This record gives sequence, C-alpha cells and structure tokens, in this order.
Amino acid sequence: MAKKDDDAVIIEEDQTLVTKEGLKKLQDELENLKTVRRKEVADRLKEAISYGDLSENSEYQEAKNEQAFTEGRIMEVEQMIKSAKIISDKKSTTGGDLIQIGKTVTIKNKTDGDDPVAYMIVGSTEANPHENKISNESPVGKALLGKKKGDIVDVQTPAGPYKYEVIKVA
Repeated sequence: MAKKDDDAVIIEEDQTLVTKEGLKKLQDELENLKTVRRKEVADRLKEAISYGDLSENSEYQEAKNEQAFTEGRIMEVEQMIKSAKIISDKKSTTGGDLIQIGKTVTIKNKTDGDDPVAYMIVGSTEANPHENKISNESPVGKALLGKKKGDIVDVQTPAGPYKYEVIKVA
C-alpha cells in the first residue's frame, strides 16, 4: 500500500503502477487469456495428442510450451492486477505543478534542439514510447520526477547525455 506524505506517493516495491486505462487493459488481457487463449491451447494439445507417439511429436511439445507460457502470463497479469496502484491524475494540493507519475509533461530536447514533445509519465507496465508514455523508471522519466515547468534536466541515457527543458506540466 502506498503511503502519503504531503500528497506525494511513495512507491512500494511490490506495487504495479497503472492508470485506470492501463488497469482495464490488464483486466481485458486476463479475461482473454483465461477464456480464449486457454481454450485455443487446449485444442492444440488435444489435436497434437491425437497424432500418437508424444516422445517425437513436435506439435505436442510446442503446444505444451505455449500452455506453460500462457499459464505463466495469466499468473503474471493476475499478480499485476492484485498489486495495482491506480495513478491519479488529480492535482495535488502542495505540488500541482510538480512532475509526478500520471502527469503529462512537455519537454524540449536542448541537446539536439528538437521540437517540444509531450510525454505521460506512467508505471513500467504501461510504458509505450510509440504512444508517448514513458516509465517512471526510465532515465528520462526518473530525471523528470519532482521537477517543474522551467527546470532544465540533465539525463544520462544509453545514447549519451541529454539536456531537457520542462515546457509544461499537466
């Protein structure tokens, strides 16, 4: 469970940080895995068993591996849902302009002089750079947390050092 300290959420190790939208996606994925995927894998196994000799039956081995993967993913998603902490996008009373998980941040790359780009800071489960959602655990996400509009942030990334300016926090 998260502890609150002046409206700042302290993240505990076993929590999965997600937005409401992200939690819904996890719940939908779990439903699909349990109702659709399990049945498909069971049908593949049944068909592979009908081929006879299981010791040299590659279809059977593939189906067993797929079954193990599916069951593992079900357990993983169930655990993520169980430990989910919804990221609130409401303004905090003491730090509404501070960058936190769930906020959308517009930053300008001062190193390359690129145009400003808006990113939503999310938990690692929801991170998707193609949708401009970056993880709070990524180098840029981690460096931005706690900053505010106008701040210049130095970030050490795998591609080298970058300097970003915070243009807007929403």
